[in-house]
Amino acid sequence: MDVNFSPEEEAFRQEVRSFIEQNFTPQMREAMGEEVKSKEAYLAWHKALYKKGWVAPHWPKQYGGTGWNVTQRYIFNEENARAETTPLLPFGLSMVAPVIFTFGNDEQKKKYLPRILSGEDWWCQGYSEPGSGSDLASLRTKAVREGDHYIVNGQKTWTTLAQYADWIFCLVRTDANAKQQEGISFLLIDMKTPGITVKPIIVLDGAHEVNEVFFDNVKVPVENRIGEENKGWTYAKFLLVNERSGIAGVARSKKAIERLKEIARAETLDGKPLITTDEFAGKIAELEIDLTALEYTELRTLAQESKGQMAGPESSILKIKGTEVQQRITELTLEAVGYYGYPDERKFGDNEYIGPDYALGSAGRYFNMRKASIYGGSNEIQRNIIAKAVLGL
Repeated sequence: MDVNFSPEEEAFRQEVRSFIEQNFTPQMREAMGEEVKSKEAYLAWHKALYKKGWVAPHWPKQYGGTGWNVTQRYIFNEENARAETTPLLPFGLSMVAPVIFTFGNDEQKKKYLPRILSGEDWWCQGYSEPGSGSDLASLRTKAVREGDHYIVNGQKTWTTLAQYADWIFCLVRTDANAKQQEGISFLLIDMKTPGITVKPIIVLDGAHEVNEVFFDNVKVPVENRIGEENKGWTYAKFLLVNERSGIAGVARSKKAIERLKEIARAETLDGKPLITTDEFAGKIAELEIDLTALEYTELRTLAQESKGQMAGPESSILKIKGTEVQQRITELTLEAVGYYGYPDERKFGDNEYIGPDYALGSAGRYFNMRKASIYGGSNEIQRNIIAKAVLGL
């Protein structure tokens, strides 16, 4: 595998870098640093990339993709990570859109894809339910067909940013007598439909990021179903492969390790920079080795995609190691800043914070990142997939 970039690819890198420098504004960066982020803050960079035609590099060109090859997409992601641009929300662009343009009919493609591309429609994901987390196929939200509509009743939970969403893509049970995976359908539901209630879940750091979503006799047109009735598990698995690959987050983890090193140079232990101590330097080195191995695994996956091969069980490897690396970065950051990392301890008086700015929010990020090994299918489930599909056990 050749990991060197050609002159043409380096020229493309410079083009991307220049665009980011000129269009990712200080206002965008400042807005993403706020504790409570507005819908506009999340979408500002999305809309700038849409105007350029770069918002969906992984989409087929016929639906608004860039036509870039996998190397160009890799460079694009690297440069966005280097500049710490606002991450694009995956629910529309990377999750439901590929399901729609792969399995949807022409009318669905025409209706939904342009609005996802422009950011006009904000999507959220209706998968997890109380009691049906990693065992997703045990979901109980049901949809009963009545003429040309389904009547949906049930509950979804941990629904990220549902408070802003225009639409939700949902797995629902349409055949209670079939085997678990065989009685599920994939519905697209307008969040303005009567009977939908969104209730916030306030997480440990005080943020409102996730929600409960309740469905009480919600009327959904049959035309909003993707593909065949009771075949939704097929589309759900396709979506999860895309989600797990994206969760790896290699480029942004590389940037996060750079920041961790800067912190470790600034913090001291017994009068010496923390990064010079054998124990902490060893932890960073181990982390970098794991990230390098993960990066080459991702590159091999991209090389397969460039040959027209779809990502398969290897996406589970990317998901496991990617989330473990992300968790360890936040853990070592909290260890490095010590006392100043604890949110309630940094306050002095009502508003003033003491200690270095890089410590602010480190505890919140640590606690928030605990979920990474659970969402997208828990890492324990991913190991079972690898054992069965890769090792043949």
